[in-house]
Amino acid sequence: MSTIPTLPKVRASELVGRGWLNTGGRELQLADLRGKIVVLDFWTFCCLNCLHVLDELRELEEAHRDVLVIVGVHSPKFAHEADPEALAAAVERYDVRHPVLDDPELVTWDAYTARAWPTLVVVDPQGYVVAQMAGEGHASAVAALVRELVAEHEAKGTLHRGDGPYVAPTPEPTTVRFPAAAVELPGGNLLVADAGHHGLAELAPDGETLVRRIGSGERGLVDGGPAPDGTHAARFSEPNGLCLVPDALRERLGYDVLVADTVNHTLRGVHLESGEVYTVAGTGRQYMVGGHENVEVPGEQPRAHPSEEELSASTVRLSSPWDVAWSEPLSAFVVAMAGNHTLWAFDPVASDEDGSLRLLAGTMNEGLEDGPGAAAWFAQPSRLAPTLDEDRRPDGGFWLADAETSALRRVTPAGAADVDVSTAVGQGLYDFGHRDGTAAEALLQHPLGVATLPDGSAVVADTYNGALRRYDPRSGEVTTLATGLAEPSDVLVQEGEGRVHLLVVESAAHRLTRVALPADLVGRVLDGGAHRVAREATEIAGGTVRLEVPFTPAPGQKLDDRFGPSTELRISATPPELLLDGAGDGTDLVRDLRIDPAVAEGVLHVTAKAASCDLPPQDVALGPDGEPEDFFPACHLAQQDWGVPVTVTADGAATLTLPLRG
Repeated sequence: MSTIPTLPKVRASELVGRGWLNTGGRELQLADLRGKIVVLDFWTFCCLNCLHVLDELRELEEAHRDVLVIVGVHSPKFAHEADPEALAAAVERYDVRHPVLDDPELVTWDAYTARAWPTLVVVDPQGYVVAQMAGEGHASAVAALVRELVAEHEAKGTLHRGDGPYVAPTPEPTTVRFPAAAVELPGGNLLVADAGHHGLAELAPDGETLVRRIGSGERGLVDGGPAPDGTHAARFSEPNGLCLVPDALRERLGYDVLVADTVNHTLRGVHLESGEVYTVAGTGRQYMVGGHENVEVPGEQPRAHPSEEELSASTVRLSSPWDVAWSEPLSAFVVAMAGNHTLWAFDPVASDEDGSLRLLAGTMNEGLEDGPGAAAWFAQPSRLAPTLDEDRRPDGGFWLADAETSALRRVTPAGAADVDVSTAVGQGLYDFGHRDGTAAEALLQHPLGVATLPDGSAVVADTYNGALRRYDPRSGEVTTLATGLAEPSDVLVQEGEGRVHLLVVESAAHRLTRVALPADLVGRVLDGGAHRVAREATEIAGGTVRLEVPFTPAPGQKLDDRFGPSTELRISATPPELLLDGAGDGTDLVRDLRIDPAVAEGVLHVTAKAASCDLPPQDVALGPDGEPEDFFPACHLAQQDWGVPVTVTADGAATLTLPLRG
């Protein structure tokens, strides 16, 4: 019997946008895909949750290419993401192997009533919508739906097997491909996180001449070193961050560089002399917020991670670590964990022989909130750089490029184990632009990099503005040092001969570029305007509004309450006065909100999670308690954070529906 929900038949809307990528120049229509199962993936390339979903769907996509067509509908958040050249680069950067519709005006986004990045919509071979899902963790559900739809439509004769419309592009060869970060080695060479080649590249001091590669160049998680034939056994997956190990620790640890291997969800150690690569933290699986399998101890059932617990580094899952930096006061490496909006501390010489990991700062909510580490909110924390004291010496703190809030944050040690977080530049998740001036007025656009200048000021790789920006903490002013760069993702400060140069990692140009600083370090003052995310606001009524988050377990699964309530709903608002009642945490996915009609507009912040597990086979033996024997069901966690812009009107909707899976 089919477990596909019986819903009113709704025809899928036409796919409308500016153009197509990965189709060999062909314009596609839904009629061209009739007979195939179609999954529409609404994404934007700044969104790490969207990139997680791309990775979740890779195996499914490869396994069912004869019956399944995934179509990426790129609906941009930031202004830069609406640039067709930037989108084309992102499709190549993230190895997207399916057609992509460029939807800069959010026409198709609105037609499918998408309200969150990412959103998945499943369309059957006859062109009807059968499911809509928001957030991460839906791979098993999509796989189950595909199996059922294949069986149903093969029996009906409405399934057509064969090649889909995907046409692979041919990239031009370059020494480095979408480089992410660089560090200067003791001998003067440069080590580059060569994300597009899934490895590391050692370059001569000129930043161009290749000395050697570390890694095979193939995506994967494999340790090892160079072979006599010149190949390299190790594999990475889009490494992003690099940190030199302090001299005093190198011999003890056996590696000289620590690498944030982002898509592998691991930290890797590299011994420079031998070229050997080791996995030193992480299991290779993604940490899921609220999940019950985030700690994997050999010989034990996976379990949840209490946030205050210090864990063996080899047993805890990580979530897209983006950068690492050594902290002397903490005696640990600080890890910018972009995937769950947190900072972690990795102590490589803890009493456990594997080292230890603990949550240092962040609630795992996405946003811009300052305060003690345990209460702070981040949004894709990316690059770290040391802060300096008044004598221009490292003071143990860090500048932090917080990408999704377009912010520069400051992380300050508070004792031997804690930190405080403050915002230097940035206004929130939905405000961005290119504006200089006072820090309170200045705007950035999705910065991924930051470095510290000799005078203690911060230079920001303002990635989506293609610029270098300087924040002077003494004056509180922001200026522009350089423009016209191709998605700068990191900056290396180089001093010599009485001058300061910035070595900029121009990721989208596949190169390292030197920029000479102006003698006075002040830079230009520019105003390229302010922007807000261009999504259409949802009109809601003042008074009582029912919020519904539908969730249906995938075929072959049920809600999983073995470890407590299977669902969770968290609601807040900006400004807080928008909600007279209904904020806070609960386990019911339906809640009545009381909206203040005097507040004209705002944002509802909604976080929903639902845990499900596999049903036992029908022939499995039952024990005395009636439960299946020798059956350990796999857990599946679906989760999504919505930021829903709303306007309060007299005739606004009294119900707001945000499908988690429905």
